[in-house]
Amino acid sequence: MEYNLPCQRWKFYSQNPTLVNQLVERLGLSSIVAQVIINRGMVNVDDVQSYVNPEIINLPSPLTEFPDLPKSIEILKNTIESKQKIAICGDYDADGMTSTALLLRGLRHLGAKVDYAIPSRMKDGYGINKRIVEEFKEEGVSLVLTVDNGISAYDAIARAKELGLQVIITDHHDLPLKLPPADAILNPKLLPKTSPYYGLAGVGVAYVLAVTLAQNLNKLQGLTKPLLELYTVGTIADMAPLTGVNRRWLKRGLKLLSKSDILGIKSLITLAEVDGKKKQLNSDDIGFKIGPRINTIGRLDDPQIVIELLTTDDEKVAITRAMQCNQSNQTRQNLTKQIEQEAIKIIEEKQINWQDDRLLLIVHENWHHGIIGLVASRLLEKYGVPVFIGTYEEDNPELIRGSARGIEEFNIFSALQYCDDLLSKYGGHKAAGGFGFPTKNLPLIHDRLREFAHQTLIPEYLKPLIKIDTEISFKDITFQLLKEIDSLYPWGIENNEPIFSSLNVKVSSQQLTKTGEHLQLKFVQDDIELKAIAWRWNQYYPLPPTIDIAYKIKENDWNGNKSIQLDIVGVRKS
Repeated sequence: MEYNLPCQRWKFYSQNPTLVNQLVERLGLSSIVAQVIINRGMVNVDDVQSYVNPEIINLPSPLTEFPDLPKSIEILKNTIESKQKIAICGDYDADGMTSTALLLRGLRHLGAKVDYAIPSRMKDGYGINKRIVEEFKEEGVSLVLTVDNGISAYDAIARAKELGLQVIITDHHDLPLKLPPADAILNPKLLPKTSPYYGLAGVGVAYVLAVTLAQNLNKLQGLTKPLLELYTVGTIADMAPLTGVNRRWLKRGLKLLSKSDILGIKSLITLAEVDGKKKQLNSDDIGFKIGPRINTIGRLDDPQIVIELLTTDDEKVAITRAMQCNQSNQTRQNLTKQIEQEAIKIIEEKQINWQDDRLLLIVHENWHHGIIGLVASRLLEKYGVPVFIGTYEEDNPELIRGSARGIEEFNIFSALQYCDDLLSKYGGHKAAGGFGFPTKNLPLIHDRLREFAHQTLIPEYLKPLIKIDTEISFKDITFQLLKEIDSLYPWGIENNEPIFSSLNVKVSSQQLTKTGEHLQLKFVQDDIELKAIAWRWNQYYPLPPTIDIAYKIKENDWNGNKSIQLDIVGVRKS
């Protein structure tokens, strides 16, 4: 029988038995977990101790790390004391919305007169603009505070200065060649890469500002817990690197969320079916359950829903807004599935030659701007090549707007820069980006992207990459190992959850779930049977009787019965 197996490349981390033995002897770690930690970039025992327990790191004061932080504190103190109006300009993603809510809570606690605005994803696009600045001026605002945006908004900030407004930019995006003329700029990208604050997301910068200001005014009591909770949700949902100070603060924040005092977070936890009996939430609870319900509002609805959700003290409002997030998330899931299916159909019917192009460029009408980025990630998973997906502007089919997602060996931002003269706008980083261009340029952009891909990618790279920490056998997989792995949370960007492999495993049972979308499995090795799930793997059913598997180790809690479950990420012929 011919089996349809995923086309993947497996890459094993280099093993370091000498350092593993040192860690086992000196820190009491298991050899498996010691190797996992080494694979996260730790090169000596001191590094490993700081990684295992980030609280022992000697953290420099943000006042000495961020050059403009003392100036920002003075501007805010003067504005609050003189009872002048402050306006926050946020962003419509989870980072931008949690940052806005965090500063609203913080500044109101400190007695500030403060309001906010968030640009419309559909009408304005990303970031503060001249229209918002002019509206702030008309409303009598004297200080503008950007969160999660502003560093690239030179013209809007210059207009604010022309109008006599003070401006503090808080942002974490990459620096443009020319910084805007703000009164103060707080951006970790201005710090050395070695700074523990370098990886902060927008909500992290907002947290530093709010906490430092409250300390300065001796009004921190009662504020740290809710702000740390918002920081935690925003940082994980934004997929910020889980290194440096993020690792330390997130370990604290995740312990607080299950007993949150923020009514909106409590309501979301209930509606998202996060286990309420958990002593603490993990990064999966935020990344897959709470974060998407916040993010989806910025994609499909009015960000004001999330701001009210995260700042209200009225239980009815919190429940209503959480229900709106839940409903919107359901719509988002359905739209993502629908657009993904349409895209795959187009690729197959038009026989788009993505293997030869070494990337996938696909454009179609009537796809939702807020959803195509999610679909790009799905197509990347399926085809293993960089994906550029676009749709026509609703009010002007002469323009295309799109999203891109990349593989490890491909830089999306560099690819967009390579098309600079053909694009009307673009932005992003190595792994993802957004762009817009005149429809007439589509064939030229296809040729230019193809040219760039051929310069940077060899055919071997055009398969989804599975990075495997180490090979283990089923007898190694115990609750003790799971406990050790879980103690190294949170997992995420730059601190990836461990992936293990086991070879020559027998498939003792396999069936599709009721929806027909996922594959439920049982595997046997050395007379030990383990249950497994392969998400969205219906196209690979059935699997051969004996295979090599790559997986994450999870705990499955069903009606109080705890068992170990393998989440399958890769299979290959034995």
